[in-house]
Amino acid sequence: MTVYKTSAQVIYQIEEELDEDEKEVIVFLCRDLAPDLVTKLDLRDLLCTLNEKGKLSPAGLAELLYRVRRFDLLKKIMKTDRSSVEASLVKYPQLVSEYRVLMTQLSEDMDKSEVTSFSFLLRDYMGGGKTHKNKSFLDIVIDLEKINLISPDKLDLLEKCLMSIHRIDLKKKIQKYKQSALGASYVNGIQASLPSAGWMNSGYELGLKNGMSKEERPICGQHGISTEPVKISIQESEKSLPQVPTEEYRLKSQPLGLCLIIDCIGNDADALKDTFISLGFEVQYSKHLSTEEIHQTLFQVACLSKHQDYDIFVCILISRSDSENIYGIDQPCSGIPLHQIRKFFTGDACPLLLGKPKLFFIQSYVVPEDHKESNSLLEVDGKMPYNGWRPRSSTGPLLHHEADIFWSLCKVNVSVLERSPSPPSIYLRSLSQLLHHPEERRCSLLNLHIDLNNRIYDWNSRVGPEEQYSIVSEHTLRKSIFLSQR
Repeated sequence: MTVYKTSAQVIYQIEEELDEDEKEVIVFLCRDLAPDLVTKLDLRDLLCTLNEKGKLSPAGLAELLYRVRRFDLLKKIMKTDRSSVEASLVKYPQLVSEYRVLMTQLSEDMDKSEVTSFSFLLRDYMGGGKTHKNKSFLDIVIDLEKINLISPDKLDLLEKCLMSIHRIDLKKKIQKYKQSALGASYVNGIQASLPSAGWMNSGYELGLKNGMSKEERPICGQHGISTEPVKISIQESEKSLPQVPTEEYRLKSQPLGLCLIIDCIGNDADALKDTFISLGFEVQYSKHLSTEEIHQTLFQVACLSKHQDYDIFVCILISRSDSENIYGIDQPCSGIPLHQIRKFFTGDACPLLLGKPKLFFIQSYVVPEDHKESNSLLEVDGKMPYNGWRPRSSTGPLLHHEADIFWSLCKVNVSVLERSPSPPSIYLRSLSQLLHHPEERRCSLLNLHIDLNNRIYDWNSRVGPEEQYSIVSEHTLRKSIFLSQR
């Protein structure tokens, strides 16, 4: 990490760039450093005071930015990057206690309704029936600390309340913290504290020509697929991160989640329905929809309150399309832009799925440009789901609204449907077979998808250009996904 003197100008620049939620988190993280100052000074003065007292080194300031995921400020102002900060946290003592980090993680993982429920449960423990209406989770924690109901070694009440609001996953985080605290080690919490959320592209599009040998395929690792990150304007944009997440998404709910299948072709949905039922999903199956009905179905499913109780969402869409839009059975007509399908379920449009994995498998039968009307394509301007829920803006740092998405788009020429009887999709059939196979089920989703691509390659090597499939895969997953117990 580059070493330089922390000046008032640097602190001023950082404070100007932070939003109110980020400032709240940093002040909370600094409470142990200056318990007599945090309630009296704003963030700028607090950081300057800590700096003057020798309690805030440049490395410490960088850690605070790391904790609120402002990797852009690490680069722009501190002249360092995420990997350098993580390396420093491994080698040297952390500025912030694991307890403070844990509280900010819990804050981040709770939505507004859960904080309201949590606050209500505290009525029996606060004098005079005091409630914490409109307060953030961190504000409530501070109030509980003041009356010694919560502390680094006193978390039973917190666990009890989390159990009452059915957040067993957060209770497990506390239990993990307790275990690590016994060893007095800070190292274990580094990766868990701030996972990344940048679009990652598998870097492959299998428009492979007939006759290409396997030796000519791009090779990277044992599965023979090269990967590289896609650069987009999310906060972190410096160095590419490890492409295989090390943590796992929680998949413990019963059912695991909703699997929405929309089949406007009619060849593949039955096998897929059975597959995802066997995996523990609730399956909603719609067949032969118009474009408007597809749009309404996506909207209605995104508004379902049951997402709150589920751990994952899957969308499988099978229909005709052109290069940019997908149609229902009323093609040619106004199409739905492919990129808009996932927008129904991003964190800002569907807050109940915020922080949960959202998987999309799209089989597109591409209609040539000269087979559709020139004015047939219109950008869909329908309402986006909202449902009265808000993204986490008052309870902790925000996850990027496009985090936790896996997108697999497979295209094949629509002419394959003209054969009688029309064949099932090789892509979806292979996906179903891999998910049914016990050994493949124990693979992570990313590795399973690599095996899926190998099957598509083998198919493409045996058929002519009009029958070949191409796959584009992207993801913003922050953790690994295993669709069944290993």
